[in-house]
Amino acid sequence: MLYYIFQYLESEFNLTGASVFQFITFRAAIAFILSLLISTIFGKKIINFLRKQQIGETVRDLGLIGQVQKAGTPTMGGVIIILATLVPVLLLAKLENIYIVILLITTVWMGLIGFTDDYIKVFKKDKQGLQGKFKVLGQIVLGFIIGAVMIFHGDVMVRMDDELAMDK
Repeated sequence: MLYYIFQYLESEFNLTGASVFQFITFRAAIAFILSLLISTIFGKKIINFLRKQQIGETVRDLGLIGQVQKAGTPTMGGVIIILATLVPVLLLAKLENIYIVILLITTVWMGLIGFTDDYIKVFKKDKQGLQGKFKVLGQIVLGFIIGAVMIFHGDVMVRMDDELAMDK
């Protein structure tokens, strides 16, 4: 979004410094810093919230050293990673770029698989979570979707080295 806002400000109002958002290196650096801030600042708050809600895995008593410390460790921590990925991308990327669209679809898809697994573990009290065959099936379906997009979308480019191209 910020990319488009600053592009508009540059074109309509000739705002000084707004064109810096046109550079991928600047946006990548800002995205990196923003992702780091989101994961460190909000990560702690999300973990504390999950602990207060008692959203964590139960641990069987096997008499192992350090096992008691694991009890109550919150699950659904993938939310932190997803937020630290999606927020900078949505704010700073060119959203019409097919590679960004693929990134968003993959992140959300895999996040839903992880959420479903954690939901079954925590709220349905099933220690196994989502069955492995459904996790793999979800990943295979995602692979077919991404593969189809990569094959049939006109903006996806395949670049070959000159040496490889000469050998053919």
